[in-house]
Amino acid sequence: MRTLAICCLLSSLGAPTLAQTQADHTGHDMDPGIQFHGILDQFEARIGGGANAFRWEGQAWIGTDTDKLWFKSEGFALGKGGVEDGRHEILYNRAISTWFDVQAGVRTDLDSGTSRHWAALGVRGLLPHFFELEATAYASDNGHFAARLGLSYDVRLTQRWVLQPEIDLNVYSKTDPGRHVGSGLASLDAGVRLRYEISRKFAPYVGVTYSGRYGQTARFARQESEAATAVQVVFGIRSWF
Repeated sequence: MRTLAICCLLSSLGAPTLAQTQADHTGHDMDPGIQFHGILDQFEARIGGGANAFRWEGQAWIGTDTDKLWFKSEGFALGKGGVEDGRHEILYNRAISTWFDVQAGVRTDLDSGTSRHWAALGVRGLLPHFFELEATAYASDNGHFAARLGLSYDVRLTQRWVLQPEIDLNVYSKTDPGRHVGSGLASLDAGVRLRYEISRKFAPYVGVTYSGRYGQTARFARQESEAATAVQVVFGIRSWF
């Protein structure tokens, strides 16, 4: 009874319940029918550090609360022309708990470089305190393996202002000259973005990012007259439907 009274009080004050919080982070309202959700998480210009670029990152899914088909796409359009780090994935998603899903499918690296195809297996979900986690392992031909880890967190400053720190890193088992990728920790992308939610579905933002390439990956970058590390100012929009 005490728990029920607390939930009723939070609801009357406008605070999110557990089910509402889960719906906000997973993009659905627990309806058992077929649903569709898409989000353009990053659609931004990056300026400075000698490496002006445009970045996109988006994903969409269709399915039920338990089973979904995911589509993901991201990459950089370079100021000097061409596209790099173009990753595109199709994944089957299965809910394994209230807060975590397992994903399996295929990834294709398709951009201005040599294309590569991977099998993918990973998990995504919410850690305690609503840290968003994505961790995926990949396998390709000729002994090429890779892993990717992403973490982000929304700090709600007001009802409309949200601060989002985020970090992504990529690790590879073998050097891949066609993709300009070296073995070990190849790249890290971290940033802090401050967005203003005009509505829950549309938010412009500004921020600062750090991108770094390491080891043989950094040497490949320097051979192309690119900076191995860069600190950049970003501005863009975040939108979902």
